[in-house]
Order: sequence, then C-alpha cells, then structure tokens
Amino acid sequence: MSKRESYEKRTEEILIPITEEHGCELVDVEYVKEGGTWYLRAYIDKPGGVSINDCEAVSRKLSDILDEEDYIDDSYIMEVSSPGLGRPLKKEKDFKRSLGEEVELRTYRMIDKQKEFTGILKSYDDDSVTVAFEDGTERNFDKGDIALIRLAFDF
Repeated sequence: MSKRESYEKRTEEILIPITEEHGCELVDVEYVKEGGTWYLRAYIDKPGGVSINDCEAVSRKLSDILDEEDYIDDSYIMEVSSPGLGRPLKKEKDFKRSLGEEVELRTYRMIDKQKEFTGILKSYDDDSVTVAFEDGTERNFDKGDIALIRLAFDF
C-alpha cells in the first residue's frame, strides 16, 4: 500500500464515526499534490445536502484527531466539503444509489470513435458498468477503461 493510500485509509477510519455522529455520510477521502502543496480532502454528504456548519463541525473534530495522531509526514492543507453536483461514482454505494439514473462516462481511449457517453446506468459489478442509451442499445464498459463516471445534470 502506498503512502497516499495508507493516509487515505486511516483518515477514512477516523472520519466514518465523526460523519455518522453528525448525520452525514463520508463520500470520499483523497490525498493529492497540487502545485507543490499536499491536500487532504474529505467529501461528506447527507440527504438534502451538507451545510457549511456540517463541514465545519466535521473539520474541527478531524483536525483535533489529526493533531493527536500525527500520522501524515508531509505538511498539507485539510479540506472538508460537499462532493458537489458532479461527484464521481467511485464506490459500490455510489453505483448502487445511481442505478436507473442518467450518467456521463468518459473513457481513457476511443471506443467507436468517441470518449464521452451519456446514458442510464443499468448495472455494475466489480469489473464493469453497463449503460443504456437513448437508441435502445446497451454497452458494457470495463471499469479499467473508465476515466470518469458521474451523474449527469442539466441546468
């Protein structure tokens, strides 16, 4: 397990009881380097959406535990926020919640001369995702070929 993965895993373990205590769900944790700075980001959600007060409460509690445990070697900026409308589907619970919904899917490589697809999420398993299109056809995508899959949204 890489350093990044171990930091994310430990942070998830800490955050799950904190988010549950505040009536929220932990959507994702990421530890990424952007422009020379490390970021530890936690995304939380709840029915009806999270407020700034939810993010602040979770952030304060997480910050206290991070200070106590001090398991991250690098200096970093911690952020707790909503995953937003364009949140990617990453975990099994994300796919389960999104069955029957319209999704946008981008692939790493061209498939039938395109890399972007929009359709209804029909099914998924550990290795693949099946999407139904407006014309009545369905396509099975290997998860390893998917660069991004998220709920589609129209304004």
